[in-house]
Amino acid sequence: MTDLASPTDILMQEHRLIEHVLDALETAADQMERRQAVRPGFFLDAADFIAGFADGCHHRKEEGVLFGALRDSGMPVAGGPIELMLDEHEQGRRLARGMRDAARRLEGSDAARQPEGSDDDADRRSLITNARGYVALLREHIIKEDEMLFPMADELLSAERQDQVRQGFERVERDDMGAGAAEKFQALADKLGREANALRPT
Repeated sequence: MTDLASPTDILMQEHRLIEHVLDALETAADQMERRQAVRPGFFLDAADFIAGFADGCHHRKEEGVLFGALRDSGMPVAGGPIELMLDEHEQGRRLARGMRDAARRLEGSDAARQPEGSDDDADRRSLITNARGYVALLREHIIKEDEMLFPMADELLSAERQDQVRQGFERVERDDMGAGAAEKFQALADKLGREANALRPT
């Protein structure tokens, strides 16, 4: 009997951290739409979390390790869940880039008080649209993985193959992320959560 978490358990634990940031991001977008003062840097910090953890760690584990193991174990890529997940990863990257670009344009401006139709107002709307689009996409994506893909992976992957996937995950964390990265992104997620909570109306 092994005490090691399965590869899908590891990924689901990471989903919970990503969802924490999604909740914070949704709150900030809602408050910005209400023209409350929300710093553009909040969305830049969220984009850093997305690029560094959601994409740079979590999706890298899926795309670089898990999906290959599933393919080698007989799961087709084209026309199946792997292709769908890859497509949604790309959609998420586009939305995150749109959010980051709009937030960068808003830095240094007082967008919340700009009149309708101004350039800053257009950027504010772009930021809100991309942030909300990312939140909605990732929430649905996580459900599909947790409830559809991961149970299939648990059935398909042998114990030996699961060990290989775990080792692949460790390589991503060690070689791609580096020492202290997990703690850094946990701290960033906590910071975003606290800031979002402070934005909520009392």
